[in-house]
Amino acid sequence: MELPMFRGVSVEKLTKVVERVRLHFLKYLDGETIVSAGEDSQYLLFVIGGAVRTSVANADGRFRVEQTLRAPSIVTPDFLFGRATRFPCTVVAQGSASLLQVSKRDFVEMLHADEVFLFNYLNYVSMNAQKAVQGVLAVAAGSLEERIAFWIVALTQPDGTDITMACRHRDLYSIFGVQRSSFIATLDSMRERGIIEYTPSEIRILSRRDLLALLTSPTE
Repeated sequence: MELPMFRGVSVEKLTKVVERVRLHFLKYLDGETIVSAGEDSQYLLFVIGGAVRTSVANADGRFRVEQTLRAPSIVTPDFLFGRATRFPCTVVAQGSASLLQVSKRDFVEMLHADEVFLFNYLNYVSMNAQKAVQGVLAVAAGSLEERIAFWIVALTQPDGTDITMACRHRDLYSIFGVQRSSFIATLDSMRERGIIEYTPSEIRILSRRDLLALLTSPTE
């Protein structure tokens, strides 16, 4: 009942739903691949025990964003419906991990069974859509900090931890269209404020909340 999609549902209603739909409980050992990027997303995956590590990468693998999702959590529910119904990330067990798998068909039945399920799901996907709008507007406005923040926030989940962006600095400042000196100065400023740590090949996020704050106007 602590899972994001189940919060607020009564025990009685949840019991009735569980009796009607098929729930698959899965166990994975440390390092086992649970989902590969590009795999057809015809089911929802809930992390109910332990943790998983997700990784999103570009085609040649030079740019990669990783995060850890700990129980209770859900893996990329945004891609169950719509035009692109494929997992955008590879998911690997981090230690021993327990997952609950619900097919799209059974999840639709759950949405019909109780409005709370429906509102929980709509709120989740709506927040992600609004996050994208805030990010695009922030990037259009300008600063390099905001562009870095948008990339990280867009490719991770609100409950993601141990977030890293792996990419060579020279590739990043080329992508962002800035000079190396400006790029390093921005990273130094973000490190001094406790938002990130970085090496020549990786940026580690210390506070996703502070990154998100960079994309939110002071009046909101």
